[in-house]
Amino acid sequence: MRGVDYIGFEANHFLTWHGITEAIAEGHRHPKAVVDDTFLKRGEDTLMVRAAMIDGLGSAVKVATVFPGNPQRDLPMVNGAVSLFNDRTGQLEAMVDFNLVTRWKTAGDSLLAATLLAPPEVRTILVVGAGAVSESMVFAYRSVWPKARFLIWNRTRAKAEDLAETHRMSVADDLADAVAEADIITTATMAPEPLIRGDWLRPGQHVDLIGAFRADLREADDVAMQRARIFVDSYATTLDHIGELKIPLAAGTITREDVIADYYDLAAFSRDPDDITLFKNGGGAHLDLMVARAILDTVRRRGG
Repeated sequence: MRGVDYIGFEANHFLTWHGITEAIAEGHRHPKAVVDDTFLKRGEDTLMVRAAMIDGLGSAVKVATVFPGNPQRDLPMVNGAVSLFNDRTGQLEAMVDFNLVTRWKTAGDSLLAATLLAPPEVRTILVVGAGAVSESMVFAYRSVWPKARFLIWNRTRAKAEDLAETHRMSVADDLADAVAEADIITTATMAPEPLIRGDWLRPGQHVDLIGAFRADLREADDVAMQRARIFVDSYATTLDHIGELKIPLAAGTITREDVIADYYDLAAFSRDPDDITLFKNGGGAHLDLMVARAILDTVRRRGG
C-alpha cells in the first residue's frame, strides 16, 4: 500500500470532460453503490456529509458546508473535503481537492445526461445562475457543442454580465424569452421557489436541473415536471431527498413511474424529436467516488 496522495486543484489540467463522463458511465457498470447522506442545518447554513461504497472502486466521504452568507465576507459559499479509501484494505488512499472533485463531478454528471438526452442539433444553451457551477457548465457544454450560442440569466444582472464577458456569452433580460429560445436549459441556483415554468417549454428541449439539493428547494414547477420525460442520476439520492422530485411526488403531481431511469439503466436514456427531457442532477457521494477515483487514476497514470 503506497502512501496517501494529496491531489490539489493543479491536477485540473490533466482532466477532460470526455474522460470524466466515461468514468461516470463506467462507474455505473460496477455493483450498485451503497450511499448515505446526512444533512445538518443551522438557519440558512448547511453541513452535508455524503458517503459511498462501490465494490471495485473503494469508498469516499465528502464533507461540504454551504454558508449563503459567506460571499458577503468575501469567502466561498461552499467549502469541504473529499477522502478516498482503498477498496481492498479500507485505508485512506487519497485526499482530493474538494473544489476539483465538485467541479468535474457536477458538470460531468449533467454533461453525460445531455449527450444522451439533448436534441440532435443544439444551437442555443441557456445558463440560469452565475456562480461557479454555471461557469463549469459552460466549459462542459462547450466541449461537446463548441458552436452553440450561450445565453446567461441571473437575478443579479451584474453577475451575469461578469460571467458573460469572461466566457463570450449574451446576457438575457427576460427569463421566459430565453427559455423559449434555448435548446438546452441548465439551472444552477439556490432558488427556494421554481424559476423554470413548464408553460415556457417547447417540444424538443432538454432541461438540466442542478441547483436544488435539499428537500425544500426546487428550480422547475409542477407543469414542467408533468410535461417532461424525467431522468435522474440516482433514484436513491433524489426521489425522497430533493424537493425537485420529493415535493411533486408527495403532492401526487407525478408518480415514481414518471421517473423513467437513473444511470444504472443508461440504455433507457433516449428521446424522440418532440420530447421535452428533464434531468435532475442529484450529485450523490457515489459520483464523488467515481470522479475522485478517476482523478487519482489519471494523475497516477500521467505521473503527477
